[in-house]
Amino acid sequence: MTPAIRLLKKNKCDFKIHKYDHDPACINFGEEAADKLNLDKNRVFKTLLVELTPKELVVCVIPVSKQLGLKEVANAFKVKKAQMANKDEAQKVTGYLLGGISPLGQKKRLKTIVDKLAFNYDTIYVSGGKRGLDIELNPQDLKLILDAEKFQISV
Repeated sequence: MTPAIRLLKKNKCDFKIHKYDHDPACINFGEEAADKLNLDKNRVFKTLLVELTPKELVVCVIPVSKQLGLKEVANAFKVKKAQMANKDEAQKVTGYLLGGISPLGQKKRLKTIVDKLAFNYDTIYVSGGKRGLDIELNPQDLKLILDAEKFQISV
């Protein structure tokens, strides 16, 4: 059981676990999840860590079908600059391996924004905390548990 699943159980959220065989050669983890689970890529969300200036790490949850707009992230947090976080730092801060970083159950609670496209669906899919494991849940539950804001952060 991953920290993400423990957090959902602790908060008594409805969710479903979806497992698939991760291909170690695959580096596009979100698209792999969508393909292997036969899901619409707009409903599968990736978890990205961004470094703001001045230095602060934040979590962005966006559809795998989209690209993260760093300008939009900077605007959402009212800072001048945002850049992708270093991969090693992202793994260290979250406690998860790249490709299995869940927005839920991270070692350190970070400010989180969820792309507003998530709220077009009754349920969305996010990483369950390891490669080959996705969690289906209501986006409102995700927002509530993480005390997240919703913004248009994808392009």
